[in-house]
Amino acid sequence: MQKQPTIRDVAQAAGVSVAVVSRVLNPGSGPVAAATRTRVNEVMQSLGYHPRTAARELKFGPPTTLGLLLADVSNPFFARLADRVVQEAHARGIQVLLMTTQEDDHLEAERLATLIERRVSGIIATPTGNNQEIWKKLQALGTDVVFVDRSIPTLPEVDVVSIDNFESGRSATALLAAHGHRRIGIISGPATSTTGRDRIAGYREALEAAGLEQDELLIRSAAFRGAAGGDAASALLNLEDPPTALVVANTAQVTEVLKRLSHAGIAIPGAMSVIVFEDSPWTELMTPPLTIVRQPIDLLARHSVQLALANTSGRAPGNATVIRVSAELVERSSVARLQLAK
Repeated sequence: MQKQPTIRDVAQAAGVSVAVVSRVLNPGSGPVAAATRTRVNEVMQSLGYHPRTAARELKFGPPTTLGLLLADVSNPFFARLADRVVQEAHARGIQVLLMTTQEDDHLEAERLATLIERRVSGIIATPTGNNQEIWKKLQALGTDVVFVDRSIPTLPEVDVVSIDNFESGRSATALLAAHGHRRIGIISGPATSTTGRDRIAGYREALEAAGLEQDELLIRSAAFRGAAGGDAASALLNLEDPPTALVVANTAQVTEVLKRLSHAGIAIPGAMSVIVFEDSPWTELMTPPLTIVRQPIDLLARHSVQLALANTSGRAPGNATVIRVSAELVERSSVARLQLAK
């Protein structure tokens, strides 16, 4: 793996002293011949050296900051994840620089450029799924990257920490089938995300195991931001043969779906049984309390921080580490048992 270049690497490649490079980086600090300044700048560009961090590097040594790049901290899942990552990093004497992308790949690229300039020790991120070349550049520079919650299949060399999304979608759907439901809908994340695809794949597996027909009209993908979950719920309710049960496998859209069901006068679980991927306290305070898929955020944070700091602890390069932790299906009162036809 290519390490991040240092000011000493620049000096050696340009055939000058570290003091000369420092003067180039700090105009007015001392004389530098024009030709020498040009040569030093060209070397910095070719090596991928980022000068804004030079002063900190010379004064303090290796960086002790993690970058945390999350999709949307207005999403309770990511807000709790950020809190736990900060706690885990603080316990190790590491600072965290938090940035968000709002699920926008252009913003993600801008944020990553900033993190490169800051020379963070590692980056924990929920990727949009794009910007593959930037992620590759980060790894080439020696920055340890960990994808949390999602991954990018075209970047198999990146460490990943997530819940077992396939099994989570399967177990939630299997519970509804075991309670007699034959028309089971699912609202998941975008089909472009590994999270959305894996949960739907688990849903399909449970239907097949239960001998149930797979109706594509019962499968809805919704963006992680906005109110698309509510629209997906309305589309399911308006079907000629609507579902009797629903898995809301998109945490960001849980409240939108529940609002739409409430506005439509749909009683839970009388008219619709519901399982949600959400673990906020209010899910237990609802009437009835909701059956949930609880995601182990503490474990996601702990494993992510450990992997992101692995290179600074001397981890040997090799195959990517993939950690999948099990979510917990917590049964409450939002799933009705239907009388099966004999």
